[in-house]
Amino acid sequence: MIREFGPNEVIYITLAIRYTILLSLIAFAGGAVGGLMVALMRVSQNKYRRWIAMAFIRVFQGTPLLMQLFLAYFGMAILGFPIDPWTAASVALILHAAAFLGEIWRGCIEAVPTGQHEAARVVGLGYVNRMRHVVLPQAFRIAVGPTTGFLVQLIKATSLASIIGFTELTRAGQIISNATFQPFAVISLVAVLYFILCWPLSKLAANLEHKFNQATTR
Repeated sequence: MIREFGPNEVIYITLAIRYTILLSLIAFAGGAVGGLMVALMRVSQNKYRRWIAMAFIRVFQGTPLLMQLFLAYFGMAILGFPIDPWTAASVALILHAAAFLGEIWRGCIEAVPTGQHEAARVVGLGYVNRMRHVVLPQAFRIAVGPTTGFLVQLIKATSLASIIGFTELTRAGQIISNATFQPFAVISLVAVLYFILCWPLSKLAANLEHKFNQATTR
């Protein structure tokens, strides 16, 4: 029996936003920790650490996120370690985010003027203190804009988790579309909800980028 597309269906889709937001936060938080490690390894003086970080980035930037989600969910089951869609989606998106944030932040660290590194060495700061007190605070300012921009992309990327049965915003829309046979109305609502989630962050990223450019030109 075909259901009508009414208030209950709208509420069901809208409430699915909380899972999209939660998955995005988990992926971003885990990816931030991993991304910082990857970025520091990429600028390390140890060539083996640089190679490991580069290999990690090449793998996760060079393969589709959809495939990574499949491997995390179905691959673990084949190996005898079945996991639920929540865990699989979180793991895949954390690794995906770590690869991209690591490369973004590596560029931001290398954008800090060489003179700052040299000045820190002159006053006797070791590598850890040099990165902690001199380089990373300056790199953080540079990274705010592109990092916020990546978060927008990550929110939209969570829609791919629907392929492994994770019920976030896109999956909720698919369920209601199949039940009501009104895909245009359903997908339009889903698109509007994604816009409501992403547009403020896109605007924030643009504003932060503008403020940084103003600060550097003074």
